[in-house]
Amino acid sequence: MKKPITIKPIGVINTPYKEPKGMPIQGKFKRGVTGTARIFPEYKAGLRDVEGFSHVILIYHFNRSKEEKLTGKPFLEDAEHGIFAIRSPHRPNHIGFSIVKLKSVKGNIITFTEVDILDGTPLLDIKPYVKHFDSRDKVKNGWIDKHFKTDKIPKRTRL
Repeated sequence: MKKPITIKPIGVINTPYKEPKGMPIQGKFKRGVTGTARIFPEYKAGLRDVEGFSHVILIYHFNRSKEEKLTGKPFLEDAEHGIFAIRSPHRPNHIGFSIVKLKSVKGNIITFTEVDILDGTPLLDIKPYVKHFDSRDKVKNGWIDKHFKTDKIPKRTRL
């Protein structure tokens, strides 16, 4: 079952973040930052009706990660965890996702806020964020819960 899978980008994400330093660990911690996704012309028709959603899920390739690790230290702690229990870019397939707040769709350009993606990142897919499907009740958040004992943003939210 180890057949190679070929995935091609559908566009490019542009953001103010040229380097990881200063970028939030999740876009919701820095809501005012704006980014865009330029969808390649052959995929433009796929944007039909996207503007009816308040949020979308961007799936992308961590193209700057040159490492593959099975454990790592997340930004909130000094302890190591398994790669599948953290959101590190140094994953076996270097796939990331972000939920962003949609501002507009004009032609083949999506504008959004709540950005936590590096500039020039290849976009692999877009999915609508649907409250009825994507939100869950009685969620357990593993090791992360101890960092969110209040509604305050954790101290270590930036690289």
